Amino acid sequence: MHTIDLAYVGRGLHEELAAYIADQENYYADEGVHVALRDGCDWGEERLRRGATIGLGRALLSRLTSGIPWVALTVNTHRPLFWFLARPGLTDLSDLAGHRLAVHPPHAAPGCFARIVLRWKVLAWVGDHFQIPTVGLAVDPTYIHPDDPAVAAVVRAHRRALKVIHNNPDTTVRYIQTFLGRHTADEARAHYNTFIAPHFTPDGQADLAVGAAAIAAVTTELGVPATLTAPEFYRTAH
Repeated sequence: MHTIDLAYVGRGLHEELAAYIADQENYYADEGVHVALRDGCDWGEERLRRGATIGLGRALLSRLTSGIPWVALTVNTHRPLFWFLARPGLTDLSDLAGHRLAVHPPHAAPGCFARIVLRWKVLAWVGDHFQIPTVGLAVDPTYIHPDDPAVAAVVRAHRRALKVIHNNPDTTVRYIQTFLGRHTADEARAHYNTFIAPHFTPDGQADLAVGAAAIAAVTTELGVPATLTAPEFYRTAH
């Protein structure tokens, strides 16, 4: 059996759902790979790049700013599941005049995406206003070849998990409820119907037009040159 380290770089359902389903449905073992799921949230890039990563947003920023040659091999969603949270009564950025808004640092993926949306002067779910492939599977070919058998097995397992998300709502809702812990079945189903079913890909393929627009927006926000095209980074068509 092949082995691979797979790191998540953000915590939550958005980041981990496909991997969680693949694990619980025993798809990794079915595909002949043992996956060690690792918490890479606080890892530096040099450590992270020695395994596969779920975080496509961070991988893209790392390639654009540091030249680390990440490539994305499967995409779970083009809609970042990030929110701006405010107390009741705040509905517009003008309500925050004279106040501070806490966001992630500008060179962290959530912070970069948040700043892009804030320039449109909205307080909203980021995925409503900015599309970018944010989670899936990426590797750095310096250390792991994209055609490595272990990588191919993980890609297959995750694509099977995506089919579960689209074809078996009851199973997916059960996993969502287990993952989230404190949600009722009705709340888990509402989350699935609103944020998961409409926005997760059925097959792991990247929309290259979305990817190209996202790369342009990110490079503009970061003030760095666009040194790669969407097909060079999102290599999901295999």
